[in-house]
Amino acid sequence: MYFTYRHFIGIVFSTMKEKPMSDDRKPVALTTANGAPVPNDDTSVTAGQRGPVVATDWRLFEKLAHFNRERIPERVVHARGTGAYGTFKLTKDLSAFTDATFLRGDGTTTEVFVRFSTVGGGQDSSDYARDPRGFAVKFYTDQGNFDLVGNNTPVFFLRDPIKFPDFVHSQKKNPRTNLPDPAAMYEFWANSPQSLHQVTILMSDRGIPASYRHMNGYSSHTLSFYQRDGQRFWVKWHFKTDQGIRTVSDAEAQQLPSHGAQADLINAIERGEFPSWTVKLQVLAESELERLSVDPFDLTKVWPHAEAPLFEVGSLTLNKNVRNYFAEVEQATFSPSNFVPGIAASPDKMLQARLLAYPDAHRYRVGTNAATIPVNAPRCPVHHYQRDGAFASGTMATSDVNFYPNDRTSIGSPAPGTVAAEPPLALPRNSTVARFDDRDADNFAQAGDLYRLMTREQKRQLVRTIAGGLRLATPSVQARMIEQFSAADPDYGDQVKTALKH
Repeated sequence: MYFTYRHFIGIVFSTMKEKPMSDDRKPVALTTANGAPVPNDDTSVTAGQRGPVVATDWRLFEKLAHFNRERIPERVVHARGTGAYGTFKLTKDLSAFTDATFLRGDGTTTEVFVRFSTVGGGQDSSDYARDPRGFAVKFYTDQGNFDLVGNNTPVFFLRDPIKFPDFVHSQKKNPRTNLPDPAAMYEFWANSPQSLHQVTILMSDRGIPASYRHMNGYSSHTLSFYQRDGQRFWVKWHFKTDQGIRTVSDAEAQQLPSHGAQADLINAIERGEFPSWTVKLQVLAESELERLSVDPFDLTKVWPHAEAPLFEVGSLTLNKNVRNYFAEVEQATFSPSNFVPGIAASPDKMLQARLLAYPDAHRYRVGTNAATIPVNAPRCPVHHYQRDGAFASGTMATSDVNFYPNDRTSIGSPAPGTVAAEPPLALPRNSTVARFDDRDADNFAQAGDLYRLMTREQKRQLVRTIAGGLRLATPSVQARMIEQFSAADPDYGDQVKTALKH
């Protein structure tokens, strides 16, 4: 999503700019693929202000489905990555919160596969780009696979999924020159104040991890735990590196090999220096949500630790390298919709869209039967009536009937079990299905809190990095970004404004 500016210091920026629109050109109406005018392209349709995205929002699904098919066969995002196998060990019984069996009983261990990645660049990019890092964990539980698909930051640039394709387009290479385009990045951010918190993290001294071993991981999204008795709890996952946080500067990143983070992980495991993370949770009962000072389902916000303290629940250790990169890392698929009994989604709008978009991308990129590939296959028995499609294997024929209900369940045909169903999600009274404008939400307080926690040197580094790209943007974009920085903290805005003059 970002890059080291000195890599491109010889590029003449004028080649990256399109010619300005002439005054005699008229605005062009935005339409869907079938030519229908689009009345709103900034917010998804949800059931209430904090409710889930509804299936009738066909414009959102059209946009996401097309976005998933823009690259063949490389991932559109998270293309450059590496992975390893390991174990998750539960050190605190969580049966008070969830029916998920792998989270019940002290000492319970579960095999995992973890994939790390940069987000914005392709396979040809560097492990040391200034960019968030993907942190995806596949738990091979005895009830099926649970995928925790997060990043190395606790927040993200957006809280509404309809803007995700636009955001990624702005972070990719210029469509005309195929060169990195920081002006486009800031142009998007200037028009999307909700991004400021994550922008502040990205441009800070934590923007370039020294290795995948030396960074934290987060679910970022709020998920839910539930029990058979119908109780529901809202949850955020945190993976705290036991190796300590280490980062590199832009200048140091230029001196490192593009594959350095991948080599570091492989070599550490080969040496027997198994990287590990302490796993912690933030958990709130449904009745406790109102005490939070932030919207609990807003992906641009963290839950303040004073209001929702972290507590330790286990450890994650990686101890086995893959044998074939393509078969196990490139073909690995993670989906936020891979839940097990006792764990479910939340009304987080970004998460809601990912429940559809991620498995859709995998079916397109890897194939309809991606879940049967060994790295993706559950370690528990699988019985269903899904048949055929590309790369269908004989092992998929779990019975001689391919529909349900049928008359053969007594002789082994699969049938629904007695496992507890997810509790119903209560919506606020008088909720309406509509698009809700959140432009006036607080986009700046937590970015300001983060800025004020930084040391003087950290602030200097942050401002210097921001100015390096922002000075390539138009005066209008610069002015709007300075307004955002100033809204977070007046000194933040003043420092960026001063840096742009030098």
